Amino acid sequence: TRDRSFEFAIGDSSSIEQIDRHIEEHLGPVETVLHEIVSDLVHVDVHVVAPTPERESYSLVTSGMSDRPMATPRDANHLKYAELMICLPADWPLEFNGMRNEDNYWPIRALKLLARFPHEYNTWVCSGHTVTNGNPPAAFSANTNMCCTLIGRPLRAPSAFQRLKIDDEKTINFYSLFPIYYEEM
Repeated sequence: TRDRSFEFAIGDSSSIEQIDRHIEEHLGPVETVLHEIVSDLVHVDVHVVAPTPERESYSLVTSGMSDRPMATPRDANHLKYAELMICLPADWPLEFNGMRNEDNYWPIRALKLLARFPHEYNTWVCSGHTVTNGNPPAAFSANTNMCCTLIGRPLRAPSAFQRLKIDDEKTINFYSLFPIYYEEM
């Protein structure tokens, strides 16, 4: 269970701008940003990059998770800042009416929940970690039996996308979410 109460958060505009430029430099133009209205602990927005002939999927990337450091072990201090991404098929219904259906919205919900997860529970995530959707694990939506997430390197992005140096104290690591079945976990 969570051991802290709601804590209103406003995004770090300087970091958001740097993340947005980083996304555009390595993935392509940001088509839209799904803004949070009210945020707890960190302000998590989702930047949407449309498919291109070179990258035939949507790329959805968070900003805001890295506004706070994660509780990494001492030997993993260089991993304490992170953002997440997920790739969705080019025909995924990301327009307003499509996202009103949980069968279409669940990947965005997973991004937002996992971006907030380390800050809610005083932990950390990085490549190779797995996270269940509840305990016991529940399917992400009615149209899938996937109920867990593998966190890994962003395979559909150039290697230069994986890290963004903000300043001497802060380097953001970018990870991809890979929804998986319980049996795969």
